[in-house]
Amino acid sequence: MTKKWFHCFIRESDREVPSSCPSTLLNAFLVALFILLIFIFSFSRLEYDFHWAGVWAYRVKFVRGLGMTLVLSFFSLIVSFLLGALFALGQKSRFLPFYFFSRFYVEIIRGTPLLVQILVFFYVIADAFHVQNRYVTGVMILSLFAGAYISEIIRAGIDSIGETQLETARSLGLTRFQQYRFIIFPQVFKRIIPPLAGQLVSLIKDSSLLSIISVSEFTLNAQEVNAYTYSTLESYLPLAVGYLLITYPISSLSKKLERTFSYET
Repeated sequence: MTKKWFHCFIRESDREVPSSCPSTLLNAFLVALFILLIFIFSFSRLEYDFHWAGVWAYRVKFVRGLGMTLVLSFFSLIVSFLLGALFALGQKSRFLPFYFFSRFYVEIIRGTPLLVQILVFFYVIADAFHVQNRYVTGVMILSLFAGAYISEIIRAGIDSIGETQLETARSLGLTRFQQYRFIIFPQVFKRIIPPLAGQLVSLIKDSSLLSIISVSEFTLNAQEVNAYTYSTLESYLPLAVGYLLITYPISSLSKKLERTFSYET
């Protein structure tokens, strides 16, 4: 009996789904029911009287904020991928100034909180270069932040390529550019897709911090609705649900891609 339940709880790999365990739908239902009961119990203890009518009047504001979050995240992902690819190559570069600048950029971004970066970039750098558009500034900040992590993802993907393959390529007379084009990049792209999808989820959630510089995205709009209606829970519950509706499909896709593109080491 113990072995059977241990087999149900602990899988040998992500590809394996034990047939002797309860169905996936039943498990999902039980988990959802448990979470729902926790919320029902919590709200019953609070004795909170919900007033959804006031918040419903601002439903268009929620939709616009959600749309702006998606737009900001989309453009930030594109720019951050380009930056990540550039600085990943910089970390492999033989040109020392480019190498050290790439390392400095990655360590600075990864070593400081995003909130601090937003404040410094907006009130110092953007102001010094007279960048007035808050949305452009927001995309630049998110791109620089995510670019450092994407750079590490790509660099790790490059490092995962076996040295034997590169030695074989060199013995065949392939140039360094040809090695990257025909051997490294095709394999790296397949291996970095799952973590890139995970990075997109983080990027969407991190965009909520742009509300501190008054970028009219999902979180700021929810805060404004709360200020108009004095309905705190009614304003922030749709916010939580909205982020979940965006990130959960991407997170599920990330898991699926991870299983699809998994490889044995």
